[in-house]
Amino acid sequence: MAANLAHASNERTGAGHFRMGLLFAIGSAFAFGSSGPFAKSLMEAGWSPTAAVTARLAGGALAMAVFASVVRPGWIREARTHARTVVLYGLAPIAGAQLFYYNAVSQLSVGVALLLEYTAPILVVGWLWATTRRRPTALTLGGVALAVAGIMLVLGILGPGGISGADINLAGVGWGLAAAVCAACYFLMSDKVGGQGPDGQAGLHPITLAAGGLIVGAATVSLLGVAGVMPLTFTASDAVIAGWTTSWLVPVVALALIPTAIAYTLGIVGIARLRPRFASLVGLSEVMFAVLAAWVLLGEAVTAMQAVGGAVVLVGLALARQGDRSEQFQPADAASWPDAPVAELASSGEDRS
Repeated sequence: MAANLAHASNERTGAGHFRMGLLFAIGSAFAFGSSGPFAKSLMEAGWSPTAAVTARLAGGALAMAVFASVVRPGWIREARTHARTVVLYGLAPIAGAQLFYYNAVSQLSVGVALLLEYTAPILVVGWLWATTRRRPTALTLGGVALAVAGIMLVLGILGPGGISGADINLAGVGWGLAAAVCAACYFLMSDKVGGQGPDGQAGLHPITLAAGGLIVGAATVSLLGVAGVMPLTFTASDAVIAGWTTSWLVPVVALALIPTAIAYTLGIVGIARLRPRFASLVGLSEVMFAVLAAWVLLGEAVTAMQAVGGAVVLVGLALARQGDRSEQFQPADAASWPDAPVAELASSGEDRS
């Protein structure tokens, strides 16, 4: 009887853990989705893509450093202890993903570049499949396929003309796939936050990882621009957002806070409470939020096809989640994924936030 009560309690705790993680992940996707319109307003004002990324990461790093110093005074010491993880996070999921994506956009249509970057969930599923020798459930694979199909509808890749109407070259495809690899690293690395390492050492706090990673990312992008590897052009011209002409400072501050400092922090906390495979699929909703942000801030209308695509993405996420849930109740002797089920985390008493 006591065992049954404990099991039920663990299930309720695990469900609450999952719901909070899902809320954080969706909030992160919503925040990330606002980056396109703000960045586009700067580029239309004469900024180069590298300059927009530099401003975004530098402002986000400053905001996160101040925030971390207030709520977690020992974050610098903690970052030094986990220097390797912080540096890798700043180089791949932050600096790499931003630079590779903007290079892809410079040689491909935005829709195709986004589609390539959002193959990241497939890479996450494939990586976990290859490293654990465990085949995902049919529901998970079906959810992946359906979610990707929905994204193609949202971006207009499927439909009249289709992919044949896009301007594609191998260099652009390479940049887009490189961005996808960095995005996959974001989900896989964020899953390792919190808890304890195998040596009993305290895990890396999400705020520390976000602050340290943004500093590394900002420094990396700035150095590439100053060294002339990437074009770096700033202007003081006014920007136009939602039909209003405003100072360039407005989109810069917005980029630093919303799709950077807030988005990365929410994302890291959310992924730490979810399996990276499912979290990466939730991340696909960023495209839907980006479409909505473009409609509100830039006046770009949402088509019926995009609305249908959004619904398809949600169905795909639901299927993938159901596939994850079915794996949480396997026999004890079955092989398990390295990202432990939520119920296990809850019952072990770990606080991954």
